[in-house]
Amino acid sequence: MTRRLEGRTALITGGAGGCGLAASELFAREGAKVGIVDLPRSEGAALAERLRAEGHDAIFAPADVSDAAQVKDAVAAVETAFGPITVLMNHAGILAALPFLETSEEEWDRIMAVNVKSMFLVTKAVLPGMIAAGGGSIVSTSSISGVVGTPMEVLYCTSKGACHMFARAIAVEFRDRGIRSNAICPGFIATAHGLREIDLLQKHGVDVTEAAIAAAQGRLCRPEEVATAALFLASDEASFVNGTHLFADNAYTAI
Repeated sequence: MTRRLEGRTALITGGAGGCGLAASELFAREGAKVGIVDLPRSEGAALAERLRAEGHDAIFAPADVSDAAQVKDAVAAVETAFGPITVLMNHAGILAALPFLETSEEEWDRIMAVNVKSMFLVTKAVLPGMIAAGGGSIVSTSSISGVVGTPMEVLYCTSKGACHMFARAIAVEFRDRGIRSNAICPGFIATAHGLREIDLLQKHGVDVTEAAIAAAQGRLCRPEEVATAALFLASDEASFVNGTHLFADNAYTAI
């Protein structure tokens, strides 16, 4: 490890599972003090305990990131423990895969609350301290679905399109206050979340067989490959990278 995040405090939403878990582990190994924000029923507490046992600074701050009061409390807990948050990874998200005409208003509201509203709430809560600390980096997890439409995923694609522009607009507004904001856009991922997406799409007749994924992106993306891309965006190695979308999709969107 090169300790690229030495002396920084990182908050990772959805940090207890999948790519968020991989990022929590990697950021801690790279020297960050890590605040893991995830649902109370998640493995966040156990993860934080394990990271501390390994010699890292980490706490679990449970929250539903679509709830403003819970977000405020979680951010305050991380700042109290470790000081100003200078790395934020907006990773928390859910998926929906079903025919558009069978989509309920409640399903629409839920995916927009978790995938989009959460970015608004967490970023708004973190930014004042980040600016006061002299700046920082925000990495929001988008998807290939932010630019490529997929049958049965109108809700998910719309939410990730919003993530795309959220990351870019934050970059433009806060660049001169020392803030960088970028989005990372994975393809199909070998996580429980990603495998569930594939299963749901297959049930609705979408061709996401192993052969189809191999043709589109070679293989499934591994969670640690998303985490290392996020680390680059969070670190000073990306000091002049701002307002961009980094695709971790093995040329899926380039074909």
